[in-house]
Amino acid sequence: MNLVIKILIAFILDLIFGDPKNILHPVQIIGKLITFLENKFYKLVKNNRDRAMLFGAILSIIVVISTFFAMFVISLLSKNYKTIFTIIEIYLMYTVFSVKSLGNCGKKIYKILKLGNLEKAKKELSNFVSRDTQNMDKITVIRSTMETISENMTDGIIAPMFFMFLGGLPLAMSYKAVNTLDSMIGYKNKKYEYFGKFAAILDDFANFIPARISGVCITIASFFLRYNYRRAWNTFKRDRKKHASPNSAHSESAVAGALGVQFGGVASYFGKVVQKPTIGKKLKEFRAEDIKRNIRLMYATSFVTLIIFSFIYLTIKGIFNGLFAKIGYLILKSFVEMFI
Repeated sequence: MNLVIKILIAFILDLIFGDPKNILHPVQIIGKLITFLENKFYKLVKNNRDRAMLFGAILSIIVVISTFFAMFVISLLSKNYKTIFTIIEIYLMYTVFSVKSLGNCGKKIYKILKLGNLEKAKKELSNFVSRDTQNMDKITVIRSTMETISENMTDGIIAPMFFMFLGGLPLAMSYKAVNTLDSMIGYKNKKYEYFGKFAAILDDFANFIPARISGVCITIASFFLRYNYRRAWNTFKRDRKKHASPNSAHSESAVAGALGVQFGGVASYFGKVVQKPTIGKKLKEFRAEDIKRNIRLMYATSFVTLIIFSFIYLTIKGIFNGLFAKIGYLILKSFVEMFI
C-alpha cells in the first residue's frame, strides 16, 4: 500500500476517533520505558552535572533507537506479510496524530466558559498546560488555551506528518519518542536541568524544520478560512523568534496574526511568575469565540499540511510529472530560499 494512502487513512482515523482510549497506546509504552530507564540511570548521577548529562543522553538515545527499531520491524513485516501488519502499521501511524484531541481540549474549555464556570475552566486547562491556572481570569484562560493549541500545532500535527512522509512509521514514532522524552524529563528544574538537557536539545532539533513550515501552512489555511492571511504571514516573519524556545513562537505568531490577538505577557509556572515576550498586535481583547476560530484554523492547517506534503512526496517519487513537477519544484525552491 502506498505511503500516502496509509497516512491518509491514519489521519482520517484521528479525525474520527481522536486519541485511542482503553486500547494500547505506543506513547504509554515509550513513557514506561523512559520511567524504567530513569529509575536505573538517575541513581548513577550522584549530584554530578557531567554524569547527569551523560546518563540523560544515554537514556534518550536508547529510547529513540529502540522505538525506531521496533517500528522498522513492523514496517518491514507490513511489506512482506501485508494485511495484519499493514493494519498494525496504520493503527500506530494514527496514534502519532493529535488533531482531534487537541481540538477537543479547546472545545471543552470553550463550552465551560460559555456556561460561565470559570473555576471549572481553569481546572480543565490545568490538565493540558504546565502553567499555574489557579489565579487566572477569563481572559488569561482564553489566551492560555489558544497559546497551547497554537504551539501544539507543530508537535501534534505538522512535525509528525513531516517525519511520516520523510521516513514512514519508524521516523514518525521516533519523533514521538523525542517529544515524550522532552515532556517527561526536558524541564529546567533542579532534577532535570542537566539530566534532561540532551532530551530538550533533541526536541528542539527535531522541531526546527516543522516549526518553520508551520508559518507557511497556517498562512495558507488562513487564506482559505478568510482570516487575515497577510497579517498572519507578516506577524510570523516579525515575531517568530520571540520566544526562549527556538521553535515555539513560529506557529503562535502566525495564529496571532491571523486572528488579530496578542499572545505572551505574564504567566506563572510552578509558582514562578514569568514575563513572556508579546507575540502579535493586540487589535482586540480575547473572547471565548476566538478559541473556536483557533480550532478551525488548526483543522484547516492540518488539511493544508497533508495536501502540501502529499504533493511534494508524490512529485519527488515521480508519480506527478510535467507541469505538476515544475510547480512542486518551484514551491520547494521558494521555501528553501526563504529560510536559508
